[in-house]
Amino acid sequence: MLRPAAAIAAKDLRLVFAAGQGLVQAVLLGLLLVFLFSLSRAPGDATPPQAAATIFWLATSFGLILICNTLYGFEDEAGARQGLLLSPAPAQAVWAGKAAACLILLLLLQLVFAPAVAVFLGQGLERGGLFALGGVLAVDWGLAALGALLGALAHGQAAKESLLSVILFPLLVPALLAGVKVLSHALGAPDAEDPGRWLLLALAFDALFTAGALVLYPFVFSGEE
Repeated sequence: MLRPAAAIAAKDLRLVFAAGQGLVQAVLLGLLLVFLFSLSRAPGDATPPQAAATIFWLATSFGLILICNTLYGFEDEAGARQGLLLSPAPAQAVWAGKAAACLILLLLLQLVFAPAVAVFLGQGLERGGLFALGGVLAVDWGLAALGALLGALAHGQAAKESLLSVILFPLLVPALLAGVKVLSHALGAPDAEDPGRWLLLALAFDALFTAGALVLYPFVFSGEE
């Protein structure tokens, strides 16, 4: 399964980078959100760490929608989806390839969003840099795994962008909440809660939706009921 998944991820990444479709819009939307929220504070005042972490993950989640729509939009062209269904690769390999491509693109987005948050919101890592990085990676995989699963569900619908947003955002709440708590702790927020518990929540989210995707994706992607 790993070889076809890597091939699908590489194919999607080449298409994204060749056209710039989806990725550029996600970057611009995220930067616009960070800039607009920076206007809510008085000049010289720093945004509270928890608010900055929330803005970071809000920009990431909107970018996730655009990325998933882009990745599955490729399958609309020239019957590519039917070709994947007829290929010897298992359906789970399609999900794994889409999720891996989504994860890489999310990390690229965050490499842009992180300096923007530091500059416009006056933030900097105060503690636990490696712990924060682990938390970001854990939450990102959960977002990518769920986005790759539900992106196939919304695929082919006339209003797939709206449908994906409606079904995806409520399910993302636990992962995003964990991401906010872990990142705000790293940014120096005075928090009595143990951030390790939130990291465990993110890992549990990853395990749940990774297992769920491996079971459900063949039915979702093929359109079976």
